[in-house]
Amino acid sequence: MAAQAQTIEVPTDAELLQAQADLWRHSLYYLSSMGLRCTVELEIPTAIHRLGGAVTLPDLMSALSLPSAKMPFLRRVMCVLVTSGIFAADSDSGSEVIYRLTPLSRILVHGVVADEHHSQKYFVLGVTSPHYTEAAMGLAGWFKKDHEPPVPSPFEDIFGVPLCDDRTPLLDKELDDVVTQGLAAHDNLGIATVMRECHDLFKGLDSLTDCGGGDGTTARAIIKAYPHIKCTVLDLPKVVDKAPTDGVVTYVAGDLFHSVPSAQAVMLKLVLHFWSDEDCVKILAQCKKAIPSREEGGKIIIIEIVVGPSLGPIMFEAQLLMDMLMMVNSKGRQRDENEWSKLFTKAGFTDYKIVKKLGARCVIEVYP
Repeated sequence: MAAQAQTIEVPTDAELLQAQADLWRHSLYYLSSMGLRCTVELEIPTAIHRLGGAVTLPDLMSALSLPSAKMPFLRRVMCVLVTSGIFAADSDSGSEVIYRLTPLSRILVHGVVADEHHSQKYFVLGVTSPHYTEAAMGLAGWFKKDHEPPVPSPFEDIFGVPLCDDRTPLLDKELDDVVTQGLAAHDNLGIATVMRECHDLFKGLDSLTDCGGGDGTTARAIIKAYPHIKCTVLDLPKVVDKAPTDGVVTYVAGDLFHSVPSAQAVMLKLVLHFWSDEDCVKILAQCKKAIPSREEGGKIIIIEIVVGPSLGPIMFEAQLLMDMLMMVNSKGRQRDENEWSKLFTKAGFTDYKIVKKLGARCVIEVYP
């Protein structure tokens, strides 16, 4: 064992003061997350939207039916959330602050039915839930355990069941419902952007299978833009049983690991990050069986994070935090381009193309 160092480099005064402030920020970021959760539970974004998109604190308190004695405390929470970019605020000297929605808080507005609006309320409630946070707090103990492969996630290690599993409702039915709704909203957010930004993605297709397509929201959006495409949604029986029977989308109850309905293209939208490399290869191999040759237009469309710093520090941090989320709560991971390339090769594909980077995610075409 190497001898322990008896000295340590002492920061300058300026470095020490900055380090202390950074320590506060990183140690207390969970309070920002809990403030966001509080905001969603109180439905503050929805209240501001219903009041015309701009509101003073007294009007907000009245709309939420909160006790007037809590106004000073809510002001402090709102101050943190404004600083975090969740809300905007403006005021003239001596007048009440006016709080406004930002793009971030607009996607938290709940109960509004509109094209391209998918409230992220349940995503927030899921990832800040006591089960998620307890799993993350157990990381140090999890690292010390000498698990036999396959290594369980911290979530499974603590609670005895995997997340998003048939057994999860037995652990906590409310958690399972929240996570299911959160995943559906999260997965559907931005499909219209994909179609606008990737003009040729669906051109020339006559059929498509959306694997893990849930209630068919994404498939219906594709059909609306490309009425000639026959869309099939593959998902678990418990999901398909609750899907709308409008005749627009064909639903197949099944399992990605065993069979994928044949189509000219297969789409995997935010699916593969939940699975291990070995499982991803199995899923991709089934998808490959379902499509024709490249010459006949066969391809896999993958919408996933491709981890990398090219989009700047904020997007990169968001990608890495999503990877941590997967590590704590599943056996999956987010992957960089090299890791994706290796998976495609192992599954028997010959080529791929990153069609476009859209925010923290990428649209990828993979060819047989």
